[in-house]
Amino acid sequence: MFSFFKGVVSEMKKVSWPTFPELVKKTSIVIFTMILLMLFIYIVDLGISTLIRNIK
Repeated sequence: MFSFFKGVVSEMKKVSWPTFPELVKKTSIVIFTMILLMLFIYIVDLGISTLIRNIK
């Protein structure tokens, strides 16, 4: 068990962590993409709902 955690620590030292500006940039890209996806799904849902209401 100890050797496992020793290996984990060794591998974590090899990780290249992002800088704060990189983190902010990538997080804002993810949030913007999620907002666009949310709007797309909302518009498609409105269209399908209107279509179904008009068919009845």
